Amino acid sequence: MLIDQGIAMLEISAAMMGRIETIHPTFLWDHQDLVLIDTGYPGQFALIQEQLSNIGFSVQDVNKIIITHQDLDHIGSLPAVIQHSKRAPEVFASEIEKPYIEGDTRLVKLSPEAIAQAMASLPDNVPTEWRNAFKHTLENPPTAPVHRIVRDGEELPFGGSIIVIHTPGHTPGHTSLYHIPSKTLIAADALNVREGQLIGPDPATTFDLALAQLSLQKFTHYDIRNVICYHGGLFTDNPNQRIRELAYA
Repeated sequence: MLIDQGIAMLEISAAMMGRIETIHPTFLWDHQDLVLIDTGYPGQFALIQEQLSNIGFSVQDVNKIIITHQDLDHIGSLPAVIQHSKRAPEVFASEIEKPYIEGDTRLVKLSPEAIAQAMASLPDNVPTEWRNAFKHTLENPPTAPVHRIVRDGEELPFGGSIIVIHTPGHTPGHTSLYHIPSKTLIAADALNVREGQLIGPDPATTFDLALAQLSLQKFTHYDIRNVICYHGGLFTDNPNQRIRELAYA
């Protein structure tokens, strides 16, 4: 979905653990750079390619990738995007998230206990082959080198300029972004949309809920017209007021 000149929201849907799950990476472009923000689950490269083709681009031409945080649904197809790109894309992430993305540190939400719980939650009709592959992915999540650290308040020139907003809580080094020309907040998992309503961090998937809640106050410093949530998609109904309500609840 085109949001404005230089920015689009992708819609990636696939069956996950017996249900359809949709996620929303963001794509930025200008005369020099094609920038993918987050890369979906493992095995979703073809879906990303299809989405970019629909708006006239190719994932093979992506030359910058920003990873907002370490979770599997954000780093999953990162190695595949790098492998298929013709332009050797630079990978950007926060300093805190870097060792997780590179595989030097275990993902915070994939402890042995969490993996066992995830396996136990699989429906009984899941084939053994798929069950084993799922366990292998959880125990061996995809990794890739991070070439450049992004810092809180830093302005990057992509798509007409974006501002890096350090929003820890969902993960230790979670990052959100603000696209200046379109006044779009790329919230990643700091915010969610559910049944058409903008809501705060999901307690079930948040590493430090109190910190995630505190991070929402940073968004009140921006004039926001659109919010892209990785889970839930686009929200445009007076987002400034709604974010203030959430940040100071």
